[in-house]
Amino acid sequence: MHWFERRIRRYEHRRWTTDDNRRVRPFGWGLEHIGGDPDNPDPAAYVREYAKRAIANSGEWFAATPASDYQLDGENVLTFTSSIQSPWPENNTVSAQFFPARNIVRRSSGQGFCRVTKASRKGASVPEGDSAGLPAVVLLPNWNAKWYGQRGLCEWLQRIGITVLRLSLPYHDRRMAHGHERADQLVGPNIGLTLQANRQAVQDTRRCLRWLEQQGFSRLGILGTSIGSSVGYITLVHDEGLRAGGFFHVSTYFADVVSQGMTTTHVWESLRHHVTVDELRDFWAPVSPMPYVQRGLGAGKKALMVYGKYDPTFLPELTAQMLAALHEHGANLRTLELHCGHYSLELPPFSHIAGYRMLTFLRGALAQ
Repeated sequence: MHWFERRIRRYEHRRWTTDDNRRVRPFGWGLEHIGGDPDNPDPAAYVREYAKRAIANSGEWFAATPASDYQLDGENVLTFTSSIQSPWPENNTVSAQFFPARNIVRRSSGQGFCRVTKASRKGASVPEGDSAGLPAVVLLPNWNAKWYGQRGLCEWLQRIGITVLRLSLPYHDRRMAHGHERADQLVGPNIGLTLQANRQAVQDTRRCLRWLEQQGFSRLGILGTSIGSSVGYITLVHDEGLRAGGFFHVSTYFADVVSQGMTTTHVWESLRHHVTVDELRDFWAPVSPMPYVQRGLGAGKKALMVYGKYDPTFLPELTAQMLAALHEHGANLRTLELHCGHYSLELPPFSHIAGYRMLTFLRGALAQ
């Protein structure tokens, strides 16, 4: 092992050990979260059939209508009711931080947004028709991201003229279940609950996209990190309103990441006594990117995927499998491999390189 790789891996391990609130939660089938009977004598068979139906009908399974109660407050925080009602009320109100691009203002009518023109900068009123082709992205952060996470990235996108709506994923920050310190439901040893939570994440994302469209944004992209990358890819494949996706960290199946990745060893510790990796791959296939690869990205859609050569969480061999499958099915894809890991992508110079490439990609992909 090269000295630089050893240094990166030591950093990754050190970052992993700084979180002391990982708990080995009890295993559960969670059939009640996916429409099943908790007393079913063969829960594995039920989940397997449920997963097959979900993939076969994924367009319907991930479908989401616009919310009826969108509210944007004075601090630019958008809230609305999630289309899936989980057992935790605090999780069912979605929060998303709105970062309007620097050349965007609210219309004088109060409905939607439009560009600031030269005339308006000189004091004239903002025209009511100048909203065609506004670019925006929904940003999906990493697992257990804090409320203030990735604000720097949002602000850089603002500066280059792209509006950002940063979604708080299910069970994160303001949506965290009472008594929890981590988003244990989004990635956890409860089979059905993990399915429900990730389905909810995709549907919440699509409701964010519909709100952006209502505000006059028509050139839409998605930007995801880690599990946000997984949710974002699935959304990109299923939502016709998206034209581009940017992804930090790439992998194949939810089960492979959980069973092999460093940051999810506490989750696998609970699961491994009840299911095999092959079984778990089938159970969680609907919320994994790989089953949808054969559909490509969709007509005219573009993607940039950035990943670390020494990533101990999204293993490089899994990334290679995903990229090979995408190329095989004709995806319009760009890639960037960096000599870093999962956590260390946040460090310079990796963060600067990745950020620059992602910003320039999105600016070009969402251009007029």
